[in-house]
Amino acid sequence: MIKVNLLPHRQIRRAERQREFGLMASLVAIAAAAIVFVSWSYISAQIRTQQERNQRLQDEMMRLDKEIAIISTLKDQIKHVLERKQIVEGLQSDRNQAVQILDELARLLPEGVSLKSIKQVESEIELKGIADTNSRVASLVHNLSGSSVIHNPNLVEIQASNSGQDIKIYEFVIRVTLIQEPPADNQAEQKTASPKG
Repeated sequence: MIKVNLLPHRQIRRAERQREFGLMASLVAIAAAAIVFVSWSYISAQIRTQQERNQRLQDEMMRLDKEIAIISTLKDQIKHVLERKQIVEGLQSDRNQAVQILDELARLLPEGVSLKSIKQVESEIELKGIADTNSRVASLVHNLSGSSVIHNPNLVEIQASNSGQDIKIYEFVIRVTLIQEPPADNQAEQKTASPKG
């Protein structure tokens, strides 16, 4: 019987398997490293892109906050300008009012009545004067009630007193209210609205 020693053949086969295993392990490690590197690069790129988006959003939000602050200051400025405009319009509308009131009072004052003082507080005017008879004061109140500038005449007080020559005079206080004219904008709206109605 022939004896064959298979030990070197087995060692060679085992060495080949170990070499194949080592090669496969190396290939798997290289493939895993490549996958990890590609994944890391992709994730890093995504993170970088998202950070750039976040930065753009933050920059845009800061820009919008600045614009909102500017808009709020503009609103305040517009409000102040409108308040000044209303004051100027009020002054312009009231500019001729004193002349109109004095002219109206001069036309409505009956004979025998004279005014000592005229005092205006907002839309109310207080007239103090003297008359030679009660009927003259009543006539003045009647004339004032038909005025186009003032209305609601109210006789607050009337007192009879003697002058130095035994002539009786009547001191009176009358309060009237000014007729407020609507602003020019409202008048224009009413004029445009009236033909339709």
